[in-house]
Amino acid sequence: MTRPAEIPYAEVIGDPIAQSKSPAIHGLWLGKLGIAADYRACHVRPDELADYIAERRADPLWRGCNVTMPHKQSVMPLLDRIDPPAGEIGAVNTVLGGSGGTLSGTNTDASGFLEPLTTDLAKTHYYRMARIVGTGGAARAIITALADKGFTLVVAGRDPGKARALLDELAPKGEHHAIPLSHFADPTDFAFDDREGCLDLVINASSLGMRGQPPLPFDWSHAPPGSIAYDIVTAPLDTPFLQGARAKGHRTIDGLSMLIGQAATAFAHFFGAPPPRDHDAELRALLTQ
Repeated sequence: MTRPAEIPYAEVIGDPIAQSKSPAIHGLWLGKLGIAADYRACHVRPDELADYIAERRADPLWRGCNVTMPHKQSVMPLLDRIDPPAGEIGAVNTVLGGSGGTLSGTNTDASGFLEPLTTDLAKTHYYRMARIVGTGGAARAIITALADKGFTLVVAGRDPGKARALLDELAPKGEHHAIPLSHFADPTDFAFDDREGCLDLVINASSLGMRGQPPLPFDWSHAPPGSIAYDIVTAPLDTPFLQGARAKGHRTIDGLSMLIGQAATAFAHFFGAPPPRDHDAELRALLTQ
């Protein structure tokens, strides 16, 4: 865990970490703004986490770090303060350095997930429903964010008991439902009612469909007409899940949308300036090379 050059820096930590796109995102933004700072990836194993935090706490050049798996929950007791919405989500994905070596933890996953839905959420709806596949760390942020926006949630997981526990913890109000993942795999002849004035989301918040993982078993007869399909997977970017949604006429949102959105909030925290979002097209081209 060596230090970068003698300039302010931030980094992303995880185990593994080589696949992270965060250095490319922050590096482009720093270059466009002409900020003399660095952002890089740092491989931190679980048994190294406490030492890493202690070392960075004492470094006046360190501005903080983004936190990926498997550290989003285990880092929390090592920090001095947990800020909203990390406390509600129960996971930290951004650690910020403060005066006197104090460290705070926050979570930008929720805001990053919601960013491409800003226009939709600004409208008034008779009813909002989200079908969410996954019960991991990303699902925690998504469940919390959508419950706060008035959605009725259906969470599907390999273990429906875990899905139920997440709903009870993160979204105790409302008539939410936990179901087995297999529920969405087979076709249904369910006749959906009129969806005019409704907002329906179908979200893959799992690793299914990621390169090296099996595809997500989702039959699109389970999605109401006019649904928005949202996949947080970034490799590959155009997953079979999204391809199936487009084939049925649904609008799609890919994983880079959430990744760039959450990075934008973290960048402002680390470097004291909003990122230059007018370069998003160039950034997407860089990340998909």
